[in-house]
Amino acid sequence: MTKSGHRGGSNHAVRVFRVQRAFTELEGQVHGPGELAEATGLDDSTVHRILQSGIHDGMFVREGRGLYRLGPGAARLGLKSLSHAPNTEVAHGVLEELREATDGGLVFLFALAPFGGARKQCLDMAVGDSDLAELGISRRALLTVFQSLRTGAGGRAILAHLPEVIQEAVLAEPPPVEAGPGVFRDKGTLLASLKAVREQGMAVESEECAAGWNGLAVPIRWDGLIMGSLAVLTPKDGVPHWPSRVLRAFELAAEAFSEAGGHGAWSSETTSSF
Repeated sequence: MTKSGHRGGSNHAVRVFRVQRAFTELEGQVHGPGELAEATGLDDSTVHRILQSGIHDGMFVREGRGLYRLGPGAARLGLKSLSHAPNTEVAHGVLEELREATDGGLVFLFALAPFGGARKQCLDMAVGDSDLAELGISRRALLTVFQSLRTGAGGRAILAHLPEVIQEAVLAEPPPVEAGPGVFRDKGTLLASLKAVREQGMAVESEECAAGWNGLAVPIRWDGLIMGSLAVLTPKDGVPHWPSRVLRAFELAAEAFSEAGGHGAWSSETTSSF
């Protein structure tokens, strides 16, 4: 291959990636070549050729006349990236350190669930001897049931950083019947809380998940993409405010998860003492 030929191939790959990325940045799920061309700075014919070639690989799917969406090929890439998850033993150690930093709070690691709509899924927890009955849920249920993103700091820390079209779908859902008395029921109030999460870098809850429990959560990102959150719940009377040492511990833990996930590696050197 000539030097110029190699350069042309690289340019083509960049154009393909730009089209794929445009699907994740534009509102809505289906788009036409013209809209994608405007978003990527490419001409319509180039975008059309990329879409057509991607159909054969399952990267794109044609939806009606002149409209396309991301296909199962894109989903396979995403799931493959998730397979490079942090070492679970080391990751659990981070949760245990967070539990110690919160003086025995209930600490949870949530991920954005890949199926069943926009939901959160608990991947791991550090809760000591608690059976979670005081929260009205069992350990087994927490680890196997996908939960609404509109309830609790752990959900809103994720929801605040999702595209507007996904936020609207979640906000259209009614609050779960098992939610606590502090759950946001008004759409405007919930939207304001999401703005506060983005501005403050964390979500704070008061009896959203269960009566008598307050919480704190921070988002986890991989290369800027929201992937999940770290959350803690403590008895309402136990923490009148969140001390700076707790906020710093959560900040460091989130950074560790984000750096390890984004780089596809995790070792004992990744973590630090909180």
